[in-house]
Amino acid sequence: MDSTFDRLKIGEKFFNSRLMLGTGKYQNMDAAVNSIAASECEIVTVAIRRLPTNLNNDSTSFFNHLDWTKHWLLPNTAGSQTAEEAIRMAFLGHELACQIGQEDNFFVKLEVISDPKYLLPDPIGTLKAAEFLVKKGFTVLPYINADPMLALHLEDLGCATVMPLGSPIGSGQGLNNLSNIKIIIENSNIPVIIDAGIGFPSEASKAMELGADGVLLNTAVSQSKNPERMAQAMNFAVKSGRLAYLAGPMTKKLYASPSSPMNQFSNF
Repeated sequence: MDSTFDRLKIGEKFFNSRLMLGTGKYQNMDAAVNSIAASECEIVTVAIRRLPTNLNNDSTSFFNHLDWTKHWLLPNTAGSQTAEEAIRMAFLGHELACQIGQEDNFFVKLEVISDPKYLLPDPIGTLKAAEFLVKKGFTVLPYINADPMLALHLEDLGCATVMPLGSPIGSGQGLNNLSNIKIIIENSNIPVIIDAGIGFPSEASKAMELGADGVLLNTAVSQSKNPERMAQAMNFAVKSGRLAYLAGPMTKKLYASPSSPMNQFSNF
């Protein structure tokens, strides 16, 4: 399948890949850079708090070893406990994007997490920050619980996507919120990106088969025994799940149906 005929649109920008990759928890810089390459992802998300304020003075950062003409930076506000902190991080994220030549990049992955134990997103803080940032011209991708009503409110505010979690960040528990995720996908008029909790390629594929528009993951790759191979597996899984969704799976039946009927062209 030629991905150019099935591109992902976020805000006013188009992407061929529907897999987004994070950059934390890798053992070394080479592992991060090679995994990003193997994943064929275009969107790379980076926690603003982990980056120096002046990238040009840090030659050891993997940030300076990626080709930013081929990748799109998605700054994230990880570590922000309040809407105000997240807003500050969003503006810093844009400044860093400018340093790599992406002056038109106002993307932000909005995370407001006040719960230090379970790392669940704060819906009130997220709404507050999203409303402010949208008005300031940011392309806001909010990370949320799998809450269908919250997703609708964020869409109404003008967010470019909604990013419901499959399960808690870094847990590898998979898609524990399937029923709510299905409702969000069904009701959404903006892309739905499944973010957090995916541990296996089969789970990434399942998310895409349900009709999700993309998958964002990190720990499943960075903490695997061979991150580069896992990144490639996730790439194949997302593509496979998307193709299956577009193909339109067969309808489940209560009883068996012969796969070799008397009339080979029969639908019965």
